[in-house]
Amino acid sequence: MATGGCLCGAIRFEIRGEIGPVDHCHCSMCRRAHGAPFATFGRIRRDALEIVAGADCLTAHASSEAVVRSFCAVCGSRLFFRHAALPEHEFVAIGSLDDPAGITPEAHIFVASKASWYAIRDALPQHEHYAPFDEPIGDE
Repeated sequence: MATGGCLCGAIRFEIRGEIGPVDHCHCSMCRRAHGAPFATFGRIRRDALEIVAGADCLTAHASSEAVVRSFCAVCGSRLFFRHAALPEHEFVAIGSLDDPAGITPEAHIFVASKASWYAIRDALPQHEHYAPFDEPIGDE
């Protein structure tokens, strides 16, 4: 089981199940939402996620037609997102986990829209869009 929460501690969650794949997302939405060159997310089954404290502080924003991002209404921490193309899954921000030991990113995704000022210097595979799909899934 993995546990995590937001910056202020109002929201706490548990994940009972596998986390993965884990990817560094370079889409413009993730860059803007996180204020960083990319955001690292792991895919989980939606039924594996339990909000154990602060569910009333969890709020959401539809950042595109297909994506809903969840965050803490108190401190603004980005925690999860859902994509319409994968309705049984949730994506968890790896930085929100208490102990991400053993979690290893597998790839860089949406590199077609990565920040021009950021150079990817590791050997992870790079995908123009999202690896499970051959074309964009609407969140670039």
